Amino acid sequence: MGLLLLKGLPAAALLCTMAFAAHAQAPPAPAGPQGITAPRILQPFNPNGAACSPPPGLTRTLVFAQDNDREFMQGVARGLALAARDRKLEYRIALANNDARRMNQQVQELRATKVGAVVAAPVDPRSLAPHLQQLIWSGAYVGAVVPPPAIEILNAPQYLTGKVLGDAAAAYIRQKLRGQAKVVLLTHDSLQFLAPRFIAMRDSLRGMPGVSIVADLSPQTVTKDGGAAAMRTILLAHPSVDVILGADTVVLGALQALRDAGKARPDQFLGGIDGEPEAVAEIKKGDSPYKASIALNSPVFAYALGQHAADWLEGKSIPQAMDILPTALSAANLTQYETDLGDPGAVWRDPARRAAYLAMYGSICHDTRDQYLNFPWSSERASERR
Repeated sequence: MGLLLLKGLPAAALLCTMAFAAHAQAPPAPAGPQGITAPRILQPFNPNGAACSPPPGLTRTLVFAQDNDREFMQGVARGLALAARDRKLEYRIALANNDARRMNQQVQELRATKVGAVVAAPVDPRSLAPHLQQLIWSGAYVGAVVPPPAIEILNAPQYLTGKVLGDAAAAYIRQKLRGQAKVVLLTHDSLQFLAPRFIAMRDSLRGMPGVSIVADLSPQTVTKDGGAAAMRTILLAHPSVDVILGADTVVLGALQALRDAGKARPDQFLGGIDGEPEAVAEIKKGDSPYKASIALNSPVFAYALGQHAADWLEGKSIPQAMDILPTALSAANLTQYETDLGDPGAVWRDPARRAAYLAMYGSICHDTRDQYLNFPWSSERASERR
């Protein structure tokens, strides 16, 4: 919640990947424990858990294995940098620029140089997985923005995140558009980790007889350019649309396409996920078609990941998983949100403010690292609710 999240997912968004068919070879090393592979319930994190031994022979270095440089990921990078500064960790970024093979090689190099902590936003989760496992077996902290495997998985309650946005759109259609709307969904359904948010949006609009989903598709790339290209194609068949929903970065691109075509109207409802600064700026205008963004405060959750990385290196217990809780931005809460965005350390130090953004589950430390998560964790999994 992204990063919800989106921003997804994620944005991200949030938290999103390119569909690369990467064929990077797994690093040559003996096999280690496979972690927890079957979904299970994780109890709330106990911050007073027993300490254990710190990982030996690793550097106090935190590296962000970053998929691309979109705004949501820039927020992640900034939160990690602030946490590293506050905990006296060396910090750097390994930017892959959407190249899965390059990311795999970068992570191999991090293991070879005995880096102590890595946070990964994968380009291609499947091909990166064996490289992350090698890091885990070495004793390093591995935090993952959504896909496993990881010592700590960061995810958003994806269905809830999508439902918050879908319900806001449905309410707007009823109140401002007299129940009539042509809707465009710009999805990431090819990513199993993010698909629930779009199921939720469809559920929110289902049963509204005046609503027609005229386009339901995934842009070729999860970028503004990808959103703009998709919207230009949609406008050829549907020159008038009322509602557009998706991750902020692609919806912002769709907004640009509407403006370029002279099809943007103040009464439209454009809404996204990730709370990206440009989306927030549009909402502030008051007369923009952009009406809502579901924020997954990336500097706040990244600061938490950085704190947990430092704790891990000092032999402390940390959560195995963390939810980014979605925040529906409005004129009423924008000021506080932007304050928190600018100073994630202050949020971390205030338990009440921190609990508004994050929920933590499970417990793990270096001595129990064989219990790392190797399944797509979500607090919303049906198997976990039973």
